[in-house]
Amino acid sequence: MTQLYHEVGIVVERRSIDSPWADHAWAPIAVLPEPPDLAPWAKLTGTPERQQFYLGPATLTLHSVDTAHFRENFESGQAKLWVSVRPTGIEPALEMVGVTADPFEGEVFCENVDDVVEAVPMPAAIARLVLAFFEEHHVEREFVKRKRSEHDPRKGGPRPRPGLERGGD
Repeated sequence: MTQLYHEVGIVVERRSIDSPWADHAWAPIAVLPEPPDLAPWAKLTGTPERQQFYLGPATLTLHSVDTAHFRENFESGQAKLWVSVRPTGIEPALEMVGVTADPFEGEVFCENVDDVVEAVPMPAAIARLVLAFFEEHHVEREFVKRKRSEHDPRKGGPRPRPGLERGGD
């Protein structure tokens, strides 16, 4: 299996919310094609209600066995990257979990209910990288449907059949 590692930058946003349980919520909002020359948690822009921060660098890993998944991502019309961050409850407020171009891996990110997962638009530079990786490593695999085999009576008896064969009237 061939892998490609590419460093990206992650941008998150802190939004004020009207809730009795919390005064704000965090969400990943963008992936930068290259990590900028900024320290993690550098404030980028914002208003009192919405503040954007550079969370820090992350590694986008492309696996050659996932190329069919990348194709599905691009066939959706708007290619996405899935970004998962985890609230820490301390400073810094978030930690990076992962970033992926594989929609199925993005779905797996959602299994941890404490993590915040967002699908953000894939920048053009990353799209070119993923497409080049796809072109170089994709192998079309034929779908083979499994066929049922008869149950071996020596391994637990025959499967019962309806009607007279089963001993019924």
